Amino acid sequence: MLKPGLQLRTSQHLALTPALQQSIKLLQLSTLELEHEIEQILQENPLLERDEDAAIGNLRVDADGSMHETQRTETPAETPADSSEPSTAVDDARESQDSSHEMPELHRPGSEHDDDTAPQLAARSTSLREHLHEQLSLTQVTHRDGALVGALIDELDDNGYLTTPLDEIASLFPPELDIDEDELRSALGLLQSFDPTGVGARNMAECLRLQLRDPDLGCLPEARDPAVLQCARAIVVDHLALLGARDYAKLRKALSCDDDLLRSAQTLIRKLDPRPGSKYSSPAADFVVPDVVVRKVGNQWRAILNSDAVPRLRVNQMYAQILKSERASAHPGLSSQLQEARWLIRNVQQRFDTIQRVAQAIVERQHGFLNHGEVAMRPLVLREIADTLGLHESTISRVTTQKYMLTPLGTFELKYFFGSHVATETGGAASSTAIRALIKQLVCAEEPTQPLSDSQLAQMLGEQGIVVARRTVAKYREALKIPPVSLRKAI
Repeated sequence: MLKPGLQLRTSQHLALTPALQQSIKLLQLSTLELEHEIEQILQENPLLERDEDAAIGNLRVDADGSMHETQRTETPAETPADSSEPSTAVDDARESQDSSHEMPELHRPGSEHDDDTAPQLAARSTSLREHLHEQLSLTQVTHRDGALVGALIDELDDNGYLTTPLDEIASLFPPELDIDEDELRSALGLLQSFDPTGVGARNMAECLRLQLRDPDLGCLPEARDPAVLQCARAIVVDHLALLGARDYAKLRKALSCDDDLLRSAQTLIRKLDPRPGSKYSSPAADFVVPDVVVRKVGNQWRAILNSDAVPRLRVNQMYAQILKSERASAHPGLSSQLQEARWLIRNVQQRFDTIQRVAQAIVERQHGFLNHGEVAMRPLVLREIADTLGLHESTISRVTTQKYMLTPLGTFELKYFFGSHVATETGGAASSTAIRALIKQLVCAEEPTQPLSDSQLAQMLGEQGIVVARRTVAKYREALKIPPVSLRKAI
């Protein structure tokens, strides 16, 4: 029979302190997410504040990618009252200069420069529905017809297509109104006469057909030839699928035309807009803030932290002096917040130091890419950087995710510089990025009437010493969004 008892055991386990947990969390955040996180902490912790003066004297990156040094003037007010207190401001500038900073000229209201200094606000773009309703208000129609056209306008998608069937739209109206499809079809005809041409179409063929009936189409050189215009209309009405498949042999046979006429009709159709309403949509803009800026110093590439991306924080000196002069037990809440503020400042500094170290290690290994482009990208894995810097591979993965590097060739995520490798005949290795760049070069240089197949691309890469299978070429081609050979063939 078992009896209950007490036993002592000794074991070891990893415990994550709050400071370490915060460090890991900050490391995996993007720059925009970090800014949002810090803003929340600033609202909750009165002992933490931004160091606005630290923005002067750092490397700045303009919108066009150019860099310059801002100036800084040291004043006694910037010196902490207690020199024994460790500095808490995060200042990552590597090339700041001490020089005079001129005060901007003050502007008096009512002077001749008022118009120049007034804030310029971007005008709100007109939506497709607003544009169409404005035309409807200027059209002489009955109240009933105007209501039907307005209902159709509200059913359009962002591209200007009417995807809802007319019978379904008719069923949405109350039965006592007695709305039939013929009335909706007449209202649709009125809607399709509005600008932009092609709006209200129910499919792409109808959209292109409406544009080919536009009287203003004569401004295009191809539309001035009646034979080309007639051929284009026949393609759009009956043979749009053959044109999409680039089956030119069947098109010539079905239309009884030669290559020149078919080529001109194809050119005319390509100049039409298959999404007439898209120019009125305002897609949400995605903003990317580069964490690191790469520039060439002498013959070496250097990764420098973007000072505009680094939040500059400090401990509120007034509260710090109160806690220093009085017993900490008298203000347990403030003491805890003081410790949390110092943890945050230290972890933010450590985060950007780690990003800078990883970015510099990447730059040293990918200098060929910076000098010659994607074709010179070398294979690189996370473990190689981790072993070089003495960090864990998971740390490198966090650092390279949603962190961006501004280079002379563009802005790239740090993870972009890592990729698998393919063996070469000489025993070396080529990165998948370099192979995709070579495939893109070969496709851009191919003869349009005789495009290269995946097998031919694999053979041409093999002639350059890169052994890849046809399936691998097809995978890389699809990743580059390059159509297959049948869809790249021209007349």
